[in-house]
Amino acid sequence: MPEVINNQRKIKINNKVFQTFAKVALEKIGETEGKNFTVAFVSDRKMRELNNNFRGKNLTTDVLSFTFEADKFETENDILSDIAISLEQAERQAQDNKSDLETEIKQLILHGILHLCGYDHETDNGEMNKRELELREVLEIN
Repeated sequence: MPEVINNQRKIKINNKVFQTFAKVALEKIGETEGKNFTVAFVSDRKMRELNNNFRGKNLTTDVLSFTFEADKFETENDILSDIAISLEQAERQAQDNKSDLETEIKQLILHGILHLCGYDHETDNGEMNKRELELREVLEIN
C-alpha cells in the first residue's frame, strides 16, 4: 500500500483523502505493476533544497520523483520509490488554475507516479501528457 506523509505544517490537509487516492491510483495505473511508493508533502524550503541537491536547480518546484534502483544483490522489489510535493507551490498553482487544492494535489501525485513509471514529458513527444490526461479520466480528476 502506498504511504502518504505530511512533513510540512503551513497548509492544513486531510491526509486520509490522499492516502485513499494513492491506493486507488496504484490499483488503476497498469504501469505500476502493483509496486508501492511514498508521497511526502513538504514545504517550499525543503523542495528547493531537494531540487538543488538532486537537479542542481536552486528553486522550488511542485513535484519531484525519485526512482528506486535495486542493488545487484536484490532480485525482487515492490518499490517504485518516492514523490515529494510542495504544498505551498501546489496551493499557488491551484489558485492560478482556478482549481481547488485537493484536485491540484491529486494531479501532482498522478504526475509523480508517471515519472516513477519511466515517463518523461521533457523528452517523450507528448506521450506522458496523453497518458496523464487518460488517467485523470479514470481517476476522476478534473
